[in-house]
Order: sequence, then structure tokens, then C-alpha cells
Amino acid sequence: QVQLVESGGGSVQTGGSLRLSCVASGMSIRYYCMGWFRQASGKEREEVTTMVAYGNTKYTDSVRGRFTVSRDNTKNTLYLQMNNLKPDDTAVYYCALQTGAYCSGNWAYWGQGTQVTVSA
Repeated sequence: QVQLVESGGGSVQTGGSLRLSCVASGMSIRYYCMGWFRQASGKEREEVTTMVAYGNTKYTDSVRGRFTVSRDNTKNTLYLQMNNLKPDDTAVYYCALQTGAYCSGNWAYWGQGTQVTVSA
């Protein structure tokens, strides 16, 4: 079975940092597009960042310069380093995977989410 499990969420003050992890099982992530999404209470799900299989990344404007996505293929893990956190970053964060190298298809697999709360 394919499974994605996020961890690393928690509560932090404005300006703090968190590092989220997404451990995959049932597939080798090295071949696939992956991404991080978030959904704040009462708002639509938002794409935060994507990474194609070979490493190129995209970020939504609100996190560019503060968040960094990376992957460790040997550990089958995707990371999201979040720095200078703001209250607007408060959301449930999800990782996801496409069954293709490029981020041009559907998001086939999703994790269960991890809560990030940033207090003013």
C-alpha cells in the first residue's frame, strides 16, 4: 500500500520555525512529483510548494523566501522547513504525491495532515 505520514507540526510563536516531515511507504519517492498543501480553518486548500522528481521547486508567493522544501530519497522522506512563521501560516499541512515525475497531473496520494499553529 502507498502511505504518506506527516509529522513535525505543533505550536510556535510568530517568527519561530518548524520542520515538517513526510515519510512515504509503498513507493520510492525519487521518481515522483511531490508537494505540500495547507488548509486553514474556513478556507480552501492551498498549494504551498511542489517539487518535481529531479528537484525543481515552486512556491506560493506567501511562503517564498521563508519555506524550503527538500527530499531525501534514501530516507524516502519529503521535508518542509518553515522559518519566520506568521499567524497566517496556521493550517493543517498535508503532503501529497503524483505518480509522475512532473507536477502536471493529479495528486494521487495524500497524508493525514499535521497541524501547525502560529500565535501572535
